[in-house]
Formats: sequence, structure tokens, C-alpha cells
Amino acid sequence: MRAEPFEVAVPQATLDDLERRLRGARWARDYANDDWRYGVNGDYLRELVEYWIDGYDWRAQERAMNALSHYRVEIEGLPIHFVHERGKGDDPIPIVLTHGWPWTFWDMKDLIGPLTDPAAHGGDPADCFDVIVPSLPGFGFSTPLEKTGVHWWKTADLWVSLMRDALGYERFAAHGGDWGALVTMQLGHKYARELIGIHVTNAFPLSSMGGDRPWSIGDAAAQLAEGSDEREGTIAWEKRFVSHMAVHTLDPQTLAWGLTDSPIGLLAWILERRRNWSDCGGEVERRFTRDHLLTTIMLYWATGSFQSSLRFYWETAWNQWRPSHDRQPCVEAPTGISLFDYDSLPGPQDWTKDYYNRVYFQRHSSGGHFAAAEEPEAVVHDIRATFRNLR
Repeated sequence: MRAEPFEVAVPQATLDDLERRLRGARWARDYANDDWRYGVNGDYLRELVEYWIDGYDWRAQERAMNALSHYRVEIEGLPIHFVHERGKGDDPIPIVLTHGWPWTFWDMKDLIGPLTDPAAHGGDPADCFDVIVPSLPGFGFSTPLEKTGVHWWKTADLWVSLMRDALGYERFAAHGGDWGALVTMQLGHKYARELIGIHVTNAFPLSSMGGDRPWSIGDAAAQLAEGSDEREGTIAWEKRFVSHMAVHTLDPQTLAWGLTDSPIGLLAWILERRRNWSDCGGEVERRFTRDHLLTTIMLYWATGSFQSSLRFYWETAWNQWRPSHDRQPCVEAPTGISLFDYDSLPGPQDWTKDYYNRVYFQRHSSGGHFAAAEEPEAVVHDIRATFRNLR
């Protein structure tokens, strides 16, 4: 298994076609929607598209990406893109950082420097890591995906091959959020002997997306008292996620036809999630610059990967996860958990003490679903704290 150097270089014809589509857009009417109650606000969307056409510089984003070391490797017939940056210090721990949806590998960019070179970022040189940041299969440059059956537990198997067979690491650490949290937890469940430890920014059972209603995000609110703060908070949390869960798990290909053809449609779909899932108070640019928002869209648009990224949901929903053992804790690898209040389901988290081999736990009042991009300093601190006694 041989990893080959890779350069981020989108063909100019792709950029020219994108500009043509943006300039020739057919806009929907929008009214009485200043508060986004009907979905993405048209005035803000137009403003962002104008910047996309006249202010945004994709080539500058490419140069920033290419300052890192990129590679591609084929694992079980699947193309996998990853960044690999070596730690600057004695005996760095190899750590694989896994993103989610609608994230990209680029959402992890602000973790890479502090983890590989802590001394240059005000940290202890002893807390250094070799950092590997793959794109999930079917996302970004890990394309084209032309196989079925690729989900988060399959991805965990792929990451073991990547780390061990392609990069030569016998043992390693892992971190992730969203899908990346599930991949990481599966590594800690199935491959505990290979894992130095794991750190996640979400906590839920590995079986949480199973059952006969996979499009549902649970019935937690039904178990809570009418009018209680916890019930209202749970309903508000569910409302953020339910629309995309239903479409992505039931008929993702239908959505893909429209949003693979329309860059503005793609922007609106992902923008709504970036605004509603982040701790931005309704002002998405409090958490993400316009350049970062549009680079996220570009990594889906330019690679044509929106369709295959949605298949991750379908494959998860309709292929049942099976545990690799029935021992307790379910996740045996030493586990650090960082929860960000805006993103967390209301209620106690005492159950995590028994479900995980929990060695570190921290709650943060600031930050949301995209923790690595919203609060990178907090995530770096907690990763370092998790692994400091595991070296």
C-alpha cells in the first residue's frame, strides 16, 4: 500500500463553469423571512454569492492548503486523501483527526499547527503529535466513491489500514466530531489494542442510529415532562437536525440531483446547517469567515462529492452496526470527551462514565457542532490533556 503525494489543483474549467452558473442563477422569491423562519434568508444568500463571484479567491485557498503535505492512497479499492504533518518534538503520538458532515478536512486546519508544534503555539513540546487528517470516503478529494456499504464503522477499518499499513504506525490515537466521533468511537470499541486512546467532541452510544426509524433523531422529548425546560431544550435541539436526517437517510440521491447542478442550492443547504448548528447566535460570520464558508462549499462543489457524502447517511441507516464484543465498557480505549453546551442534548452525561473508559471529561459553554473550527484552542487543550498521561 503506497501513499502518493497529492496537490490540490482544481481545473480552471471547473471554476469558469461555476462562475457562469452563479451569474446566471434563477433566484427564488423570498419575503417575510428576515428572521430565517422559512429557511435561509435571500438577502444574505445573495450577498454571499456576490462575494463568491467578485471577492472570493479559490486559488489563495489552494495555496494555503498546499502549504501542508497531502497524499492519496487506495485502500480496498477506495481513494483516500489525507494530510500528514510530522510532530516537532520527542516521541510524537500519531493521531488521526476525522471530520463530519457538512465538514471537510479543512475544518481541522487550526488544530494541526498546535498539535504538531506545541512549542511554537505556547504549549509544552512534550505534547506533540504526528497529525493525519483524512477526508472521509466519498468526501472532498477522497473521490470518486463508486462502492456501496461505506459507513462510519467501515471507515474505522479503513483508518486502521491507513495508519498501520500505509503509514507504519502500529499504535495511534484518534479524535473526531460528528461522523468523525462515531468513527473514532468505533476505533476505541473494535481496535482498543491498537489505540493509545481517543478524544471526541460528541458522546452518544454507537447504536444510536440503528432501529426501524433511522431518519428519526430519537424520542427523547416524549419521555420528559410537558413544559419542562429540559423538554423544551430537547425539542429545540431536535429541530436543528431533523430535516437533513430525514432526506439524507431516505432519498439522498433525489437531493443530490439538484444540489450537484446548482452551486447556490448547495450553498443554501450547507449554510443553513453552519448557521443553525454552530454557536453563532444567528450570525454565522461570528463563527466562520466568508472565505471559510465558501471554501467548505468549494470542497464539495469542485470535487462533485455532495452526492457521495450523502450516501454515508443512507449506508449508516440501512446497514445495521454490530458490536465487536459485549464487554464493558463498550469503548475500551482510554477516552477523552469534550462537550459543547450548544451542541449537546440536554440532560446528564453520567452514563458516559460506564459506556467509555473515560479518562477525561470537559464541558464548554462556548462552541457548537463544529468544535474544531469554532473553538480550536479548547479542542487542542483537551486533546493534549487527554493524552498527557497516556504517552
